[in-house]
Amino acid sequence: MKKIKLYLNYAGHCFASAQHVVKGDENKLIKFHALFGILHHPEEGWILFDTGYTRRFYEATEKYPNRIYANATKVVVSESDEIKNQLKLIGLKTSEIKHIVISHFHADHVGGLKDFNNATIYCTKKAYQQVKEISDFFAFSKGILKDLIPNDIENRLVFIEDFAAQYSDDIFGVSYDLFQDNSVVIYDLPGHAAGQIGMVVKTNKKKYFLVADSCWDERAYKKGKLPNPIVRLFFDSWKDYKDSLNKVTFFHKKYPEVIIIPTHCSKTTDNLVSNKIDMDVL
Repeated sequence: MKKIKLYLNYAGHCFASAQHVVKGDENKLIKFHALFGILHHPEEGWILFDTGYTRRFYEATEKYPNRIYANATKVVVSESDEIKNQLKLIGLKTSEIKHIVISHFHADHVGGLKDFNNATIYCTKKAYQQVKEISDFFAFSKGILKDLIPNDIENRLVFIEDFAAQYSDDIFGVSYDLFQDNSVVIYDLPGHAAGQIGMVVKTNKKKYFLVADSCWDERAYKKGKLPNPIVRLFFDSWKDYKDSLNKVTFFHKKYPEVIIIPTHCSKTTDNLVSNKIDMDVL
């Protein structure tokens, strides 16, 4: 297995109700940070896992119906939050990012895609199929803002199912070895969003499972604490969500040494992110 270097940070945030995130929690607003990962592969080079928010979100939600999305989420993102500007601090150009793995196409995960014109973009067929087929008018209701998607995406898009080596997996059914060297292993985690995936990487220090929005809080996979049922209105499939969460829970029990990272769980991510890009910490 080739060892990956990993760095995590936030690219903006929105606000969510704590009682929606975990049923029965307080009626207060909490920050939902837009987590992203920078990875370095010894042969494939620089890789992003999701791209967080950019200020383009504000432009994409100026008018209705997309403005409903902005009114509901209250996004906060500054110029310095954007990944392209974080990369400048270490002298890394956006053109040097060669690969971007998208967990799903919600705005807080794809907001920076247009900044990386040289990157191959990886996602599942179901994830992109929804983007193509959903109407512009209703896309916001599924967390999709089509103005954030690069016009040339289909020229650079690679479907994980077609590209990666596939192996049977006793928990998830199938695993996808993205670069066929066991360095980046992808699993299906549908439910919250169509075609959502998570990624397992092993660094020189630890093994990490970035599970995207398959759960929002560590109590979901540790204690079975589900979100408020009201969020079903915005999920692609509640049944698939619970199935994916059960698999993450089983994975955690079987491999307790692996650090599971839900995108929006500050209790987990605050201990892992750093405002200074250092590829040798995690």
